[in-house]
Amino acid sequence: MEAAPPVFAFGVIADIQYADADDGYDFGGCRRRYYRQSLKLLRDAVDAWAAERPPLAFVLQLGDSIDGLNARRGTAERALEQVLAELGRLPVPVHHTWGNHDFYNFSRARLVHTGLNSRPTGAMSSSPVADCQAYHFSPSPRFRIIVLDAYDLSILGREPDSPRYQESLQLLQENNPNDNLNSPTGLEEPQFVEFNGGFSQVQLDWFNEVLKFSDENQEKVVVMGHLPIHPDASDRVCLAWNYKDALSVIHSHQCVVCFLAGHLHDGGYCLDSHGVHHLTLEGVIETPPESNAFGTIYVYEDKMILKGRGRISDRVMHF
Repeated sequence: MEAAPPVFAFGVIADIQYADADDGYDFGGCRRRYYRQSLKLLRDAVDAWAAERPPLAFVLQLGDSIDGLNARRGTAERALEQVLAELGRLPVPVHHTWGNHDFYNFSRARLVHTGLNSRPTGAMSSSPVADCQAYHFSPSPRFRIIVLDAYDLSILGREPDSPRYQESLQLLQENNPNDNLNSPTGLEEPQFVEFNGGFSQVQLDWFNEVLKFSDENQEKVVVMGHLPIHPDASDRVCLAWNYKDALSVIHSHQCVVCFLAGHLHDGGYCLDSHGVHHLTLEGVIETPPESNAFGTIYVYEDKMILKGRGRISDRVMHF
């Protein structure tokens, strides 16, 4: 008997961090970053996704589309244009979440007016607050995708005189007494660094309501955000500031089957105590030119099958 086809399939990719620059290294000076090559790896990913039959339903781009290096070189607009041009070759929607490198290059107010703003209009895709990028959509009956804004609380991308900036700075300084707010040295909770962010209470309340709706309608939910929210799918530094709050919301419902994140370039995975798969994707930026780092996820009624390319492993995630 022939196996049932997937209900739908979608592409996943994280931390492209493109810049038209020679190879460099991470902030620690030990991890090689292939700035120029990342655009070619994205192109290869797009070619593979475009050839999928039946076609994909959409692609999830998990943040950090271009590198912060662009801000110092004055090349941010051009770099983003090139990344969006590659993704624009796809005949399906691309959903973006925003990462720290996106905010190194653009203010939140500016990002809203770029192709990285994939938030649709309409009641079912409504966002919790005006400048929060959280939204949701249903690609197929009884399935829902939720895009979270992990930098809703953040000092990146916001005007220093704005209330949200001040609130975020206060939270950060309360948990990080270091002169360098990007340093986790000596912190009990090392995720409280400037290059991370968190979820406002307004967004968490909204998230809770969406999951309540999905519970009532017997939907299966995949959540995506730039920052991981489970310590076993990340190192302790790369987590969202208030990851425990986001986990608490998820664990108070039955519907969430998977949380997808980027940010940690080594990737990570765990199946948590509530049966939720936490998949942190390996970053394109630190992927050698002869390899790649993207995947296609095939969604069935009872599982998701990840077919990875290059550094990303195949994985079967049962519901």
